[in-house]
Amino acid sequence: MAETKKKSRRKSPGRKISGGLYKREKKKRKDTLGHAPRVVKLGVTKRKNLRVRGGNEKIVLLKSNEINLIDKKTKKATKVKIVTVTETPSNRFLARQNVLTKGAIIETEKGKARITNRP
Repeated sequence: MAETKKKSRRKSPGRKISGGLYKREKKKRKDTLGHAPRVVKLGVTKRKNLRVRGGNEKIVLLKSNEINLIDKKTKKATKVKIVTVTETPSNRFLARQNVLTKGAIIETEKGKARITNRP
C-alpha cells in the first residue's frame, strides 16, 4: 500500500476526549502520495521513467557504473568507470551493498573519488 502524507484517523490524536473521532477535512488523494525511496546501486546503467504531476515524465537512475570525474587542477571532466564503493559516511552498510550516495568515497579506474551530488 502506498504511503500518504496525510494523517490517519486511527492514530493519536485520532479521538476526542469524549471518545468521538475527529472529522477528516479532506479525503486522501493521489497527489498526497509519496514515492518509495530510490536506491542507486552499482551496476550496468539502468533508468526508469516516472509519471509525475501534469502528465510529465521524470527520469530516475536505478543503477550506474560510471561517473563524471573532474580534475581539480585542469578543470577537465572525464567519464570514468566505478570499481567499487569504499565507504559511506552516512551508513557503513550502504558501502557494503555498493549503494551510491552523496558523500560516498568510491574507487575508480583513476583512483579514489568522492561523490559530490545526489545520483
